[in-house]
Amino acid sequence: MIGYITLGSNDFDKAKGFYDAVLAELGARRGMAIDDRMQFWANDADMQMFGVCKPYDEKAASVGNGQMISLFAPTRDLVDKTHARAMAGGGTDEGAPGLRGDTFNGAYFRDLDGNKVCVFNMG
Repeated sequence: MIGYITLGSNDFDKAKGFYDAVLAELGARRGMAIDDRMQFWANDADMQMFGVCKPYDEKAASVGNGQMISLFAPTRDLVDKTHARAMAGGGTDEGAPGLRGDTFNGAYFRDLDGNKVCVFNMG
């Protein structure tokens, strides 16, 4: 089981504002912060956390080819709203909300640093 995920950012303050809005759609809010390098969000439903950080080695954050973070949304409506919030906040569309297969409803975007994120619902 995943405990937490972090994505690197080259503009930490902008990334925090972007994810404040995007993750609010999923019921998450800011939680633990570590110095001025890392910020986490969580909701009350589980212990998993999502975070953004300034890379520890102080080199530029970069995007991995083939890596993607997926966030669960309890309803299809929240998939749509979360994707729309990402687009409104300056994210880049990587796949509009919709069914892929019979039961997987997903939407894809890249955040302000180019990290690929999927928001999905099953059923």
